Amino acid sequence: MGDSDRTISGVRDIVRALDPRLPVYGIKTLEAQIDSQLSQERILASLSTFFSVAATLLAALGLYGVVAYSVKRRYQEIGIRMALGARGQDVILLFARENLATVLLGIGIGIACAFASTRYCASLLYGLHYNDVATLAVASVLLLAVALLASFLPARRASRVDPMVALRYE
Repeated sequence: MGDSDRTISGVRDIVRALDPRLPVYGIKTLEAQIDSQLSQERILASLSTFFSVAATLLAALGLYGVVAYSVKRRYQEIGIRMALGARGQDVILLFARENLATVLLGIGIGIACAFASTRYCASLLYGLHYNDVATLAVASVLLLAVALLASFLPARRASRVDPMVALRYE
């Protein structure tokens, strides 16, 4: 900042030496000018990042809730399976497979919709690339991880319950 202050005061001195009646105000360095011009875009980018992270967290939380609820609704079925001799690992794998199939179908539909809408979105946003595979891959892996966790935790809990207690669960 010291160099730019000296440069600005030098420019003022030169202008005053040429014509003392000329007003000299609002002198900025190129870096300061660019920063002031891009401040609104930076705020919008920060807000977009915040809201996209919030939307991703809400989607993950909603996915977890739906998958965990679907497992919890089937406690009696788990009790019957356990009473007939199923191992806890078998029950966990059954629910994980079923829920992951549904989640993979949803991810496939979501990716197809994302690819279909990228041209429109790219025309509205600067620097958005068509078919940003890295972003789609990260979102898909995140949702798959949440679905696995949402399937695993309630199914593991249910597989450890006594079959008679699970059969009476309402």
